[in-house]
Amino acid sequence: MTGRPQIRIALGALSMLIVGNTVAGDEEIPIIDAHSQVDQHVDLDRIVPLLDKAGVQRIILATRGKRKLKELAALTDRHPDRITMSLRTKGGAFERNKPRYYALLKKQLAMPQIGAIAEVILWHAQKGNKAGQREVRAGAPQVQAALQIALDWKWPFIAHYEFAAPGPHSRDIYMADFENLLGTHPAHPFLLIHMGQLGPAEARRLLRVHGNVHFLTSHANTLTVSKSKQPWVDMFDGERLSAEWRALVIAYPDRFVLAFDNVFADHWGAYFLEQVALWRKALADLPVDVAHKLAHGNAERLWRLK
Repeated sequence: MTGRPQIRIALGALSMLIVGNTVAGDEEIPIIDAHSQVDQHVDLDRIVPLLDKAGVQRIILATRGKRKLKELAALTDRHPDRITMSLRTKGGAFERNKPRYYALLKKQLAMPQIGAIAEVILWHAQKGNKAGQREVRAGAPQVQAALQIALDWKWPFIAHYEFAAPGPHSRDIYMADFENLLGTHPAHPFLLIHMGQLGPAEARRLLRVHGNVHFLTSHANTLTVSKSKQPWVDMFDGERLSAEWRALVIAYPDRFVLAFDNVFADHWGAYFLEQVALWRKALADLPVDVAHKLAHGNAERLWRLK
């Protein structure tokens, strides 16, 4: 009889150890979409109901195209617990470094709804007739202006590089640009949207070398890859992360952030719901603490979300 308390203590400790390493299972893990966009063709009244249907608690959202800032600001005011408005940089004025770009930055910084800065386009491949090729070097003044805002406001800097799209010579130049940003500002978080179109080996190299690099998972799933001719990364093997990506996410749990990057009107519907459902299955296959960090914890930390 005297040994039973010790047995219970040992079993309790073992139980805690098992729970700490278990997979997420069917737990309803909160989800944050850390980067999406709306243009003039998106019905803003659909956004929050769609988030509800998908089970997404919060979204960081930017305007694009001809969508007016005041319209997204009004939606953010109605749902401050669900939407964080993101400062827009992209557009022709940015690409050509026009005064209108700097006026747009100044206007947005005066808006109380802004709580993040959206992606900065550095290398963007042609996307059919929807979006053209874009190339802006990291040292360009318009990029540095956006970076300074990110530094001043302590917002993560989201770099849009599609490393699988350009030729090898250009790719080396862009990678050197990006790593120079990382090395120059080692205490500031930088994120590669769409995983930078990098495979697990190159992602691992960056993670090992740079403690401030992070990856946004947008477009990095089988559903997107199957619908596109672009060289997006597919992190999945069936309904789970592939062995290489799963191992990398577990090894660096603080460095991956869930995002979907809805862009066009047809993204804001069944396609979004299908992607969220697929990611929930992948989250269920991860250790609980890793799943929570990927799904919402890292976004909450990086953007200081409540």
